[in-house]
Amino acid sequence: MTTNDYDVYIAGLPKVLAGAACIFRDGQGRVLLVEPNYREGWTLPGGTIESAQGETPRQGARRESAEEIGLDLEPGRLLAVDWARGSARPPIVAYVYDGGVLDEEQLKAVRLQEEELVSWKLVEPAEIDRYLLGSLRGRVRAALDALESGAGTVELEDGGPVG
Repeated sequence: MTTNDYDVYIAGLPKVLAGAACIFRDGQGRVLLVEPNYREGWTLPGGTIESAQGETPRQGARRESAEEIGLDLEPGRLLAVDWARGSARPPIVAYVYDGGVLDEEQLKAVRLQEEELVSWKLVEPAEIDRYLLGSLRGRVRAALDALESGAGTVELEDGGPVG
């Protein structure tokens, strides 16, 4: 196979997107959610992994959290990986990391990326379903369950557990 043949082969492979986010909590166990201005529903701080620049999922979660809420913190353990299909986009592999428990000083330091976000709030885990849409709801619930139980990383498809 020549270099040109290989380039054609690679260009013809299916496309998959990759994203990463962190679950940040306060001392009372509430989850930090952000409200984007470009779509309905709330989400976790996070976004697209810049793999073309060599970024890993963990690095992407950290960079996106720093950009979106102004907190540059090393993500903790990987809680969930979700293969999420969408009708208007290619599938996305979504990584969810433990962002840790934020103290009062860190919460006061939250600064939104105004180009993309409208607001942020701390939400009780029992109220998550009111804010999150689609497979993101199941993804966050599964990640919170893994965090609480101390279980390993949860494998998901469209927000639901596999196996």
